[in-house]
Amino acid sequence: MIRDAIDREVEAVDSEYQLARPSDANRKEMLFGSLARPGHPMGKFFWGNAETLKHEPKRNNIDTHARLREFWMRYYSAHYMTLVVQSKETLDTLEKWVTEIFSQIPNNGLPKPNFGHLTDPFDTPAFNKLYRVVPIRKIHALTITWALPPQQQHYRVKPLHYISWLVGHEGKGSILSYLRKKCWALALFGGNGETGFEQNSTYSVFSISITLTDEGYEHFYEVAHTVFQYLKMLQKLGPEKRIFEEIQKIEDNEFHYQEQTDPVEYVENMCENMQLYPLQDFLTGDQLLFEYKPEVIAEALNQLVPQKANLVLLSGANEGKCDLKEKWFGTQYSMEDVENSWAELWKTNFELNPDLHLPAENKYIATDFMLKAFDCPETEYPVKIVNTPQGCLWYKKDNKFKIPKAYIRFHLISPLIQKSAANVVLFDIFVNILTHNLAEPAYEADVAQLEYKLVAGEHGLIIRVKGFNHKLPLLFQLIIDYLAEFSSTPAVFTMITEQLKKTYFNILIKPETLAKDVRLLILEYARWSMIDKYRALMDGLSLESLLSFVKEFKSQLFVEGLVQGNVTSTESMDFLKYVVDKLNFMPLEQEMPVQFQVVELPSGHHLCKVRALNKGDANSEVTVYYQSGARSLKEYTLMELLVMHMEEPCFDFLRTKQTLGYHVYPTCRNTSGILGFSVTVGTQATKYNSEVVDKKIEEFLSSFEEKIENLTEEAFNTQVTALIKLKECEDTHLGEEVDRNWNEVVTQQYLFDRLAHEIEALKSFSKSDLVNWFKAHRGPGSKMLSVHVVGFGKYELEEDGSPSGEDSNSSCEVMQLTYLPSSPLLVDSTIPITDIRAFTSTLNLLPYHKIVK
Repeated sequence: MIRDAIDREVEAVDSEYQLARPSDANRKEMLFGSLARPGHPMGKFFWGNAETLKHEPKRNNIDTHARLREFWMRYYSAHYMTLVVQSKETLDTLEKWVTEIFSQIPNNGLPKPNFGHLTDPFDTPAFNKLYRVVPIRKIHALTITWALPPQQQHYRVKPLHYISWLVGHEGKGSILSYLRKKCWALALFGGNGETGFEQNSTYSVFSISITLTDEGYEHFYEVAHTVFQYLKMLQKLGPEKRIFEEIQKIEDNEFHYQEQTDPVEYVENMCENMQLYPLQDFLTGDQLLFEYKPEVIAEALNQLVPQKANLVLLSGANEGKCDLKEKWFGTQYSMEDVENSWAELWKTNFELNPDLHLPAENKYIATDFMLKAFDCPETEYPVKIVNTPQGCLWYKKDNKFKIPKAYIRFHLISPLIQKSAANVVLFDIFVNILTHNLAEPAYEADVAQLEYKLVAGEHGLIIRVKGFNHKLPLLFQLIIDYLAEFSSTPAVFTMITEQLKKTYFNILIKPETLAKDVRLLILEYARWSMIDKYRALMDGLSLESLLSFVKEFKSQLFVEGLVQGNVTSTESMDFLKYVVDKLNFMPLEQEMPVQFQVVELPSGHHLCKVRALNKGDANSEVTVYYQSGARSLKEYTLMELLVMHMEEPCFDFLRTKQTLGYHVYPTCRNTSGILGFSVTVGTQATKYNSEVVDKKIEEFLSSFEEKIENLTEEAFNTQVTALIKLKECEDTHLGEEVDRNWNEVVTQQYLFDRLAHEIEALKSFSKSDLVNWFKAHRGPGSKMLSVHVVGFGKYELEEDGSPSGEDSNSSCEVMQLTYLPSSPLLVDSTIPITDIRAFTSTLNLLPYHKIVK
């Protein structure tokens, strides 16, 4: 533990803290912790920053280095640790490795810390109150939380899982179904996240978080009352064995037929399980329900009463009404008693709501797990089994994983979407309302481990369905039925459009997403930016315009699908046939490319520097991008190899040594078929000017050029071999194979054996190929684009010399970008972009390109 290394790590921790500050989830958690009784561990500041780890200790003559070593000696002990190793090597080999690697870990023999005496951390007068909070994002949300006794010892019953399954249900009779019909809520999540903060040896959380509409915010007490009515109904009925056994059956099915997960994730999960469960339950303790004990469930359920609840109401409407500020994240909030009329009502034996009831028996739970026989020749890759003017279908019967599951994916392509910013927004509204309409009827399928997702793609509607193949056709047909018979009420239209305004706004105020939007707006011709979409939405759209758009969208399409898994080719063709028959559309008049055309950047260093859109956010994002052009698969693979060489020195130079920020990474960029690479640094305006960071990135790239020139053949070959091994890695589950194949379908490239071609290319590369390619793209004729999204802090000054922005939650106007001039640091070496549309209108368009050769 070198002192200098600790100082650098403090900077990294501080950067992580700065990145966490604009997160409403983190702010809410920190505020909740502050309600714990004084001196309790739950009230600690558990992020750490430069103030607590460096400046304050220095003022108080505390040696951080000595304290860290003391902590390490106390807790870095073998008898506190659990170890899981997964490998294809023999057990004898693994035992030998474990002995060699881990036997030197010290064992101090000290007893494990016990916090069992610190229960009831939130048994305080401050807990059972209403807290109004000003969020960072545009959102209305109500969170109702109870602090219960520790529940970990009841893992065989999982009472909180039982309760959350019912509270979070979205079918008929549920809380959310009722609130959606009232147009008061959009989403609800209930339960315990099983994080160290939410479940530990001192207490367990049970929380219900509801995303409210504007109208729901006005009726938040009625929303809370609906929750309390549902819980009272559950308490009155008591635990139901039918419900428990249904949950148990679903979890058993999922466990028995689960696909292999990523090995790193798996060993991490097992390591944690070994800390929590006895030996016989290491593999199953976190997933299965073992015993039905109604008294254990009832004990937890009966504590979920209004008198013990904490209410947190998040809304921008609270701004100006909150006179308190949380110490570490600066969250503005107020504390008040629950309104007297409601508090008095909740003390009484209030009436139940007849619209709230338990869910019916689930018809989507699979019972047939037989593997189907092949009805066509086995193939290594998907084959096209249907090809008509209206659509085509790719199919592959699973012959590797042998599980009773299937994946169905469809892309409904239409040129209508990208014709205007208003059309892109109408498409987003359409997909959001369709998802809303499906929420209740499809929820039973969702809880039976049949998953679906509707995605508003840039060129079409993407439908993804997966799960046990037995009942999967029922879910797919339900989705297509609702698509064919799409409708919306004025109330739902208003609710969804208001929420979409918040969604767009929340995307724009994040520096990393704004930086991506700006970069792609420059590079991709005819792309509509998030600001274009936000402006079109704010200008106003009507329900009539939506219904007209949807009618036109459904009238003319090209449908492309992929079906993989435990499904026959005949069954697969039925999926496409169902889409075509139900929607009854005309084919497209001409083939439509599913990518944008990309502009050719001129030679030189172009800089687009814009102001971030959240005045309370110090985070800046700097991306330096080099455009290569329309290249071959071989060159793409060479670029991958280059970035792999770049990753470690990039991290070492920009994060470890220069301490510029927490997120530092190089990336291969495939922008609609046009190649390039970039280096991105997330930094803070409280520490660095973005142009200093840009200069440091260039400094790194210069040092990297020297580094690869001096690379030994052995080191070069080691990296080549490592990348080949990565590409040769077998898929751990069917979903990985499907994702790769679907990417070929959705981009219309169809090179399903791409990995094999990339491996062949890697075997042909020499060190000089790598060096020459990098030099060619960094030379005098290089096409370089820097995108800076500048946060608010003392190193980014306004023209009057004052720091830009205040430490508040307020946001700038997001209807347009604010372009910033270059400082003297870059003004002579860069060409400024102060109007993206004007800049790109003068550039050549590169032809459509696919990386298939």
